Amino acid sequence: MTNKQQEYDELIPQLASLIEGEKEEMSVLANVSAVLKERFGWFWVGFYLEREGELRLGPFQGTLACMHIKIGRGVCGTSFEQQQSIVVPDVEQFPGHIACSSLSRSEIVVPIFDKTHRPVGVLDIDSTELNTFDECDRQNLERVCEIITKTLYS
Repeated sequence: MTNKQQEYDELIPQLASLIEGEKEEMSVLANVSAVLKERFGWFWVGFYLEREGELRLGPFQGTLACMHIKIGRGVCGTSFEQQQSIVVPDVEQFPGHIACSSLSRSEIVVPIFDKTHRPVGVLDIDSTELNTFDECDRQNLERVCEIITKTLYS
């Protein structure tokens, strides 16, 4: 088991316990983004939520962020539209990448679903290093998003 996997195995039950029974969407998402940023030290951690046919900035930890993203555009909009996680080792190589910050070098985006498996938003995480995110991150961040679904959207 990698150190990263151990970190997730410790963090995920704590996160589930922290948000269990909570229904205030902004509070839950704010705390999840704070916990993830604090634990892993990533450059930017936050949420975009579908509102009126576009993704709008939700709770986040980090620097200034884009406030509106068209569905199907950039990594976030593509992940939402395709309803699947996307790991981007080098954002410069992702066609149509939306650069909210020039410091972002790699990214992972994980969709969040409601109980009917309709996408409601995405978890977006950026790093200032290349190749930060891998299969371990994808699997575990999908677990985090499943907990969010059970807490908020079931």
